[in-house]
Amino acid sequence: MQAQRRKFLGEADIHAMAALVHAFAADHLHVVDLPYRFSSWAFDDPDNVGLWAGPGGQLLAWAVMQPPFWAIDFAFHPDADGDLRRKLWAWADRRAREMRNTSGGLPSWYVNVFADQADRIAELEEAGFANQADVGEDSWSKVFMARSAELPVGDQSVPAGFTIRPLAGEAEVEAYVDLQRVVFGTKNMTVEWRARTLRRPEYVPNLDLVAVAPDGRLAAFCICWLGGHAGGAAGGQIEPMGVRPEFTKLGLGRAILSEGIRRLVKHGATRIYVETDNYRDAARALYESIGFRVIRDVLVYRKDYQLPG
Repeated sequence: MQAQRRKFLGEADIHAMAALVHAFAADHLHVVDLPYRFSSWAFDDPDNVGLWAGPGGQLLAWAVMQPPFWAIDFAFHPDADGDLRRKLWAWADRRAREMRNTSGGLPSWYVNVFADQADRIAELEEAGFANQADVGEDSWSKVFMARSAELPVGDQSVPAGFTIRPLAGEAEVEAYVDLQRVVFGTKNMTVEWRARTLRRPEYVPNLDLVAVAPDGRLAAFCICWLGGHAGGAAGGQIEPMGVRPEFTKLGLGRAILSEGIRRLVKHGATRIYVETDNYRDAARALYESIGFRVIRDVLVYRKDYQLPG
């Protein structure tokens, strides 16, 4: 099918991008958590978004250069043929080169793909991306996990002196950003990005959880997203979650995750998802201990770009 690239026009296009993914959820890694990714500062520059539409205006493919994730997000309609898919990767390559002289320029860009998507893997390799699953000590792959809402969560006690509650709206965004930066060791999260998540129509305030330490500091976070998934059933997703380093090994992560699951179930989620790196042994062990199981393996592909200077 013939398709032409067009400019990104803002919120109406974000709605169409999400609709494409939800219509073919099984083909895409990011579904329920799209509002989080669609709020990032990558969208501050419309040139970071590529859209391809058919003759009737139907959206057939899209891609977003996401510097905060070091990733290229993408989606395809089943009618997107090999020629269109190659055009998308060629656009991403050009855009990555254009961005080298900007604050969003990166030495490496990554693409996540399900391990059973042979056609997409072949196209990525043709475009110059390399599988990172077996490259020595820097090897990188992921897993996509799920648990049924019917599984009992159990009584997970909150450590003494700590409380778990929803984020206190935009008044607490700056404190949240400081916490996430400490947990992940990066300044990619910004006040503007986090504030935008609160304004997304998909955002549910009482699913945005924080844990408060006895001294009043935010100690952990667990954002839960609710949305449609394969078959149209309501799905939930944990993205992101973390605990301040000095408060790990207290059971705080298990407590806030358990509370998030309970709340998602109350909101009607029938299945709950999470994505994690294979090398994050503690995180994966926590998810498995509370009923999550791997449903698909995720491969990480990388392409390097030499930055100026």
